[in-house]
Amino acid sequence: MQTRILGNSDLNITLVGYGAWAVGGSGWQFAWGSQDDDDSIAAIHRALELGVNWIDTAAVYGLGHSEEVVARALKSWSGHRPYVFTKCGLRWDAQGNVQKILSPDSIRREAEDSLRRLSVDVIDLYQVHWPPDPDSPALEEGWSTLADLKREGKVRWIGVSNFNVQQLKRARKIAPVTSVQPPYSLVHREIEDEILPYCLREGIGVIVYSPMASGLLTGAMTRERAARLSKDDWRKGHPDFTEPNLSRNLELVDRLREIAKRHNRSVGEVAIAWTLRNPAVTGAIVGARNAQQAEGVMRAGDLRLSDKEVSEIEEFLEEAA
Repeated sequence: MQTRILGNSDLNITLVGYGAWAVGGSGWQFAWGSQDDDDSIAAIHRALELGVNWIDTAAVYGLGHSEEVVARALKSWSGHRPYVFTKCGLRWDAQGNVQKILSPDSIRREAEDSLRRLSVDVIDLYQVHWPPDPDSPALEEGWSTLADLKREGKVRWIGVSNFNVQQLKRARKIAPVTSVQPPYSLVHREIEDEILPYCLREGIGVIVYSPMASGLLTGAMTRERAARLSKDDWRKGHPDFTEPNLSRNLELVDRLREIAKRHNRSVGEVAIAWTLRNPAVTGAIVGARNAQQAEGVMRAGDLRLSDKEVSEIEEFLEEAA
């Protein structure tokens, strides 16, 4: 697989990385529904077999469970060790209620817990999951702590997730930002206005999440399936998965399916490849809940869309708007 250097780091990452959000399973606020751990491990192994060389998870995914599943997958993996990225700043209580905490003591506890759950000596990329809400000097406190962890050798590189340009600037006054992780897809293009141009100009790596719009652009989502999403799936009732947006999104999938057929690829691969065309994007985080799903999307980094195909997509979006 083709690789790119992530920001100011020495991490040479594949264009597609394995995203471990859904494999955290059910029982927490932003779960994707129930998930079989053996299926998760098989999905991770298949992604690695296909050449993917990084895994992105977070402490809060499954309230620690996603990191534990990643550790199990790596323990039984005999090939080259992938990079492991995780995140901090979202803490949960005994009832599973999640809140943003970026205090130095809290982040240090999170880092130690993640190192233990992942069974690693060092985290390759440690990221602040969300900025404080409401915005506050906790951003500087938290980012300073990540910089300290890097100096201490607990983490190799540090980045952020869901930060805007002003928040990136504030962080950079304290320590260099290796990367930012924002949502980006044909359905959600908000970062094109400011974040992507800024990161390209400043040499900050960008690893986008939800390039298939949380399953909307895989080709497997239908009105019936959207209606049947389980109550413990955070997508249940989300505007992207309900009318009137759902019909528009499924029409977009039909257009992507036409392009996918020309390349003998999946709809999801076309959606992912579209995000990777942007010169500011270093890589895309792609989730898969079983080996078959991994088979269908993890080669997206090798797919090149023609200018004509990109124009087809853009024309449809303009008409739909």
